[in-house]
Amino acid sequence: MAVGRSSNKMDAVGEVVLRLTAAEALVLFGWLYRAEKLDRPAACEDEAERVGFCDMNSMLESVLVAQLRDDYAALLAAARTEILGSHV
Repeated sequence: MAVGRSSNKMDAVGEVVLRLTAAEALVLFGWLYRAEKLDRPAACEDEAERVGFCDMNSMLESVLVAQLRDDYAALLAAARTEILGSHV
């Protein structure tokens, strides 16, 4: 995953956009599919998954500001509640 892509952004309505190559998307999908089948986080089966997650974390760090705020824990809790509420 190419870290620091200029097209990664957070827009005015609070949506975060990360651009992945087809290969990156396929590796991510493979991990997510395994995790869903296991009903828990899956271990990385390949170095590409670990590298991809590190790169994706860097991409998110470049567009998010919440992790820098003093109320990060409260923001994270609210975000988790919002996600669960939208899937009821």
